[in-house]
Amino acid sequence: MALNTSAESPLPVGEVSRLIGGWIDRLGAVWVEGQITQLSRRPGAGVVFLTLRDPSHDISVGVTCYRQVFDAVADVVSEGARVVVLAKPEWYAPRGQLSLRAAEIRPVGVGELLARLEQLKKTLAREGLFAPERKKPLPFLPQLVGLVCGRASAAERDVLENARHRWPAVRFEVRNVAVQGVHAVPQVVQAVKELDAIEDVDVIIVARGGGSVEDLLPFSDEQLIRTVSQCRTPVVSAIGHEPDNPLLDHVADLRASTPTDAAKKVVPDVGEEYERVRLLRDRARRCVAALVEREERGLAHALARPSIQDPHRMIDERAGHVADLLDRGRRCLRHQLDRADSELTHTHARVVALSPAATLKRGYAVLQKADGHAVRDPGEVEAGEALRARVSEGEFSVRVDA
Repeated sequence: MALNTSAESPLPVGEVSRLIGGWIDRLGAVWVEGQITQLSRRPGAGVVFLTLRDPSHDISVGVTCYRQVFDAVADVVSEGARVVVLAKPEWYAPRGQLSLRAAEIRPVGVGELLARLEQLKKTLAREGLFAPERKKPLPFLPQLVGLVCGRASAAERDVLENARHRWPAVRFEVRNVAVQGVHAVPQVVQAVKELDAIEDVDVIIVARGGGSVEDLLPFSDEQLIRTVSQCRTPVVSAIGHEPDNPLLDHVADLRASTPTDAAKKVVPDVGEEYERVRLLRDRARRCVAALVEREERGLAHALARPSIQDPHRMIDERAGHVADLLDRGRRCLRHQLDRADSELTHTHARVVALSPAATLKRGYAVLQKADGHAVRDPGEVEAGEALRARVSEGEFSVRVDA
């Protein structure tokens, strides 16, 4: 369609439409999957008009088919059903409108949906979106809870009533959205993003009542799963009943089996907390009382000891023992001194008795030569030799007579 045009030589609208139609006519048939949002089947008309929508990207396209094509699936296909269509693109030149001409319509069965969900689950799991380490812990007592649910739904009522019954002071930021159908995914995604952007929101609950597999498909949509995985705020999934298991349960930080269960897991029960505080207070009181009682017993036992009742008793006993030892020591020393004195007296007497002076006093004399040697033998002296005689009271000179 590369054309040479300018402001001076433009193409007419009809020519442009014709050229677009010619290019589209060269396109072949394609298989297209989507959800039927509008169905126009007029009595007697040979053509059926459908609107096929992609719930994940909020895009729709018109589909036309002959009555016999639609009649083949009319019993199992209605508005809201997911279908796979073999169609060829067509361009309606008078209105400049693109549509698809369906040659075959096939409903998407539950088994096929579950197989696709399982494949998507494996893909997201490989990316780590369901990893346990990504789970964020819920706050013990959230001040503001974000709630995404259907307008005036039983899920909204269950969450609000049970949460306020458990903790009357809890506040909610509610976003009412479509929880099934073609508008569910974009509205739920937008609501989650809005609540996650509010700083005061401590936790987000996405709640919906039970339903068929097709009704719960929006909560297995890839766009919603990735949005929840990127939230900074903990997200609780409360979709359907216990057997229901959309992919949102795997990416959420906590799965609740029902909306009522979500309220119980997110908000603590004030009565239970009061009882827990009372039990802990009683336990602490018992522990303190037991500790004081044990210390009192220990103190009484210590005070009952003789060393505490009569602290000077041990000193007095030791002082008596020291005095006894001192007396014993004195007696022993006195005995030793007396014995030594007696021995000294006897020894002195013997020394005195055996001393030369005692001998001299008995009238004996000692003769000494001039060099001081005592004369013991008459042969040691010569006639006329001068000697000295020593007696008790002194000494005098003598001479040897021949």
